[in-house]
Amino acid sequence: MTPTVKELDRAIPVADEVDVLVCGGGPAGFCAALAAARAGARTLLVEQCNCMGGIATAGGHNHLCLYTDWGGGRRVVGGIPFEMVRRVVAAGYGVYRGGQIDFELEGLKLALEQMAAEANLKLLYHTLFSDAIVDGGRIAGAYIQNKSGRQAILAGRVIDCTGDADVAASAGAPWEMGRPGDGAVQPCTLMFTIGGVDWPRVQAFRKGNYKLESVWAAAQAAGDMEPFQSQIMGWWWTPTRPDQVGVNFTHMVGCDPTSARSITDATIEGRRQAFHMIPVFRKYIPGMENAYLISTAALLGTRESRRILGEHVLTDDEIIARTAWDDSIAYGSFFIDVHNCTGPGMDGETYHPEPGFKYQIPYRCLVPRGIDNLLVAGRCVSVSHRALGSLRVMPQCAAMGEAAGAAAALSLEAGTTPRAVDVATLQDRLRTAGAILDDAGIEAAEAEDKAAATY
Repeated sequence: MTPTVKELDRAIPVADEVDVLVCGGGPAGFCAALAAARAGARTLLVEQCNCMGGIATAGGHNHLCLYTDWGGGRRVVGGIPFEMVRRVVAAGYGVYRGGQIDFELEGLKLALEQMAAEANLKLLYHTLFSDAIVDGGRIAGAYIQNKSGRQAILAGRVIDCTGDADVAASAGAPWEMGRPGDGAVQPCTLMFTIGGVDWPRVQAFRKGNYKLESVWAAAQAAGDMEPFQSQIMGWWWTPTRPDQVGVNFTHMVGCDPTSARSITDATIEGRRQAFHMIPVFRKYIPGMENAYLISTAALLGTRESRRILGEHVLTDDEIIARTAWDDSIAYGSFFIDVHNCTGPGMDGETYHPEPGFKYQIPYRCLVPRGIDNLLVAGRCVSVSHRALGSLRVMPQCAAMGEAAGAAAALSLEAGTTPRAVDVATLQDRLRTAGAILDDAGIEAAEAEDKAAATY
């Protein structure tokens, strides 16, 4: 039995009272907060790191995909998520090509803060969500913890963008975690950045063999590389940093993203793996003979933890069937990318669709059962384990965030709960803001992209 102590009863100061409180400032949280603020709601975003962007910035994942349908090239993500792309590219900090953007981390941080300031969005960095404030079946705010101590934020609506459904779980909303049967989750990754790279030579070597499985197999057979991974997940390069590459390679299986001890151990192991790979790169990859480690990410990359049980649980069968939903609020298009929960590489459940693949995401996936005035956006929405393999990528998380923020503001304006919000009105507002929900939106985006000169 775990020892316990009794905390003294104490009065907690109310640090702020807002219309909308967003917990977590990753792509989902940023877009949720900005959408609510632009709709006129007094909005506060609390974030544990010193920047917004989450895995895209603090997590060192300087690559966002997919903004287009799978393999087809028609854009299916618009609104605030694509405005982020425009801002970063226009400022000279990123390159958009093939439905994906590679960017400088600091450039995205700056762009997000500029967009927040323009909308009078209040930010509170270095702040952790602690507990939900629940009153009679509805969430009424949250307790937070930071250098100012334990404080309360009272809010008419709360949006959980923590990635781990921390708010929803604290509020008593039902959730599940991991794959059916054993509850195992996809491995975590610590991104890292290397310098001293001759990128054209690396690209020539990788041509036709993107993941380089044979290279890593040879390195492992020679005893030069530990068998924690069997394929590269991503190398990201921008012309503004011509000799630097962001790397998605480390693999920490068995990590519980809801456990501080577990994510600490995974972070330490990820950093060790990053250092371990430098001599491997130097020896086996032409163009990396002089590679060196610049940095490891401040934030551990998590692919899967808690997923709420919402008004609808989106399944992989529905994604593959491209099921149409009356309450669609965004498109997904990424392949079903499920990493091996117990070893290197993928788990054999990967689904690679045909070109042009896209599917609708229903609003009900954002609405948790059993608690009112709470919405969820990002990778902790209501989806199955395998469906999450597609839905967890950042443009889709961002699009769901924009929908959640718009819905929160609309529900306050209409005097109803987010669960009962008029979805047709929500969809109209999203379209007006540039979000893509249907074929007409895709055609409009296609015309816009053809006319654009900067992306």
